[in-house]
Amino acid sequence: MRTHPARQTGKATWFCSCSTVTRNVWLAMWMVTFALCAGCQTPQRPIARPTQHSIRAEQLLVLSDFKLDKEHPLIQDLIALRGQVARTLALPKQKEEVVVYLFSTEGEYQKFLDTAYPGLPRRRAYFVGTPRELAVYTYWGDRIQEDLRHEYTHGLLHACLKTVPLWIDEGLAEYFEVVGPNPGTVNTEYAQRLSASLANGWRPNMKRLERLDEFSQMQRIDYQESWSWVHYMLHTTPETREALLSYLADLQHSTSPEPLSDRLAKADPYVSSRVLSYLASLNTAHLWNGQTQDEPQRIRLTAEKQAAEITSHPNGDGNR
Repeated sequence: MRTHPARQTGKATWFCSCSTVTRNVWLAMWMVTFALCAGCQTPQRPIARPTQHSIRAEQLLVLSDFKLDKEHPLIQDLIALRGQVARTLALPKQKEEVVVYLFSTEGEYQKFLDTAYPGLPRRRAYFVGTPRELAVYTYWGDRIQEDLRHEYTHGLLHACLKTVPLWIDEGLAEYFEVVGPNPGTVNTEYAQRLSASLANGWRPNMKRLERLDEFSQMQRIDYQESWSWVHYMLHTTPETREALLSYLADLQHSTSPEPLSDRLAKADPYVSSRVLSYLASLNTAHLWNGQTQDEPQRIRLTAEKQAAEITSHPNGDGNR
């Protein structure tokens, strides 16, 4: 996970958008691989970043190789997202600029990555944090809004916080990538997959997530679980919400604050059982996605019977 001190040493961290694969790629690993192979490869001239057209709005700069109006819904959505992240998480609006490099085609985007950073896995989008800038690279595709919301959220978090633990970084990016009238719209795919995992004996375990510090350790279920914990804390009680917000507030100034799992246990002593009921409720997304943030209890009650069936399974350790 890229922290602000890491930026001072010239290291960078990569985040990519794809719902079926690991999202994070460490530049340090790429640099080692590249160094080992440099002697047997012919250097390629990097393809230029798209800079023909630019849009600046607040602390967002969009550079593209095709003309895009500032009033385009995609740009307005990112502007609104910045405010949503700040308000929802009680964070100051970031002062550091996030630059979006937007290619017109997947081919041009991939040629740039292949020459500038050979060996990187093929992904729809990357967030790159370096000492020089916070940047998002992507192309105009079918899932451009989802990809930009996810990666831009990474940029906003890394511009505000001194460090961002891997799992909470991904959980928050997953939370805000979902398009909806308000933050908190349920990712129906994740809700269904988590429900199936619960039925097969899997159990959520935040302490296990907190031990993950390398992208290679993150599996698909970990992204889904990270998203669900964020959703649980923001939509259950004022106490669970405050546990998350106080943790993020401390991350603005500290690299090792009190673990979020400990804070949540104090805020919600019955979290182990309540989160199971909550996860079951997420599978009623048609109800969730039509409600406001102040109405979670009504939805959770609809899952009472399903939650009772879930808790009848033997407890797992969350590692499946």
